[in-house]
Amino acid sequence: MKHTVLIFDSGVGGLSILQEVRQLLPNLKLSYLMDNAAFPYGIQPDDILLRRIVNVCRSAVEVLQPDLLIIACNTASTIALPALREQLAIPVVGVVPAIKLAANSAHGGHIGLLATPATINRTYTDDLITQFASGCTVHRFGSSELVLLAEEFMLGHDVDRAVIDHIGKWIDSTPTMTHIVLGCTHFPLLTPLLQTQWPKIQWTDSGTAIARRVKQLLPVTADDTQSGDLQLSWTAANQMPSAAENFLSQMGSIAHAAPLLVKEFSYT
Repeated sequence: MKHTVLIFDSGVGGLSILQEVRQLLPNLKLSYLMDNAAFPYGIQPDDILLRRIVNVCRSAVEVLQPDLLIIACNTASTIALPALREQLAIPVVGVVPAIKLAANSAHGGHIGLLATPATINRTYTDDLITQFASGCTVHRFGSSELVLLAEEFMLGHDVDRAVIDHIGKWIDSTPTMTHIVLGCTHFPLLTPLLQTQWPKIQWTDSGTAIARRVKQLLPVTADDTQSGDLQLSWTAANQMPSAAENFLSQMGSIAHAAPLLVKEFSYT
């Protein structure tokens, strides 16, 4: 029996994590869940987000019965990971900005952190920098606009000029950064554009590390070589996520696509 992994985000950003998991572990059954009814997360209060994330994820786990849950959103991970691990009987993997990875390669130089304003300003992020990048100079840039541009990009819109203009001033006005951490899972979707425009910068994200962690938690049997099914769920019943559907269909046929009914759970 194939293992099933549920990958959760508010929008299309978690597809960057799904892509890495699919590449490393093509045998897994992958189910992508978008809370598009509450998108975007980065501008909402933490207490509201905590209840929302727990309700959505518990509803999905109850219906889809996955073996593992990935919270493929930095904001959601920093807010809800402890609560989800306490309430769910399956492993829950979160994402954090790949500050340690960038700092280990930067050798005391200048690195950038490109994330949502919520992630940029969290104490959790301060602690990551203190623990893993104290020898580097870390330049932060918080952007909610880049999240929306990534969503537009996934819909097939031309956002190249807007992306370049949006972060170009920050890059140009900052001491030369050898690495920039993409601290929102939406941002790696723009990596081809970023690499083309700024080829000397190493654009770093946590997707590969998350895929390796899944491999540790869900070892594959030798005879399990057939590609796993793909599924798609979303919370805005009247808003079919066409960008996610198109992205997934490039990896294979989508076995199931349907809206998710979110239940209210009581928890402390």
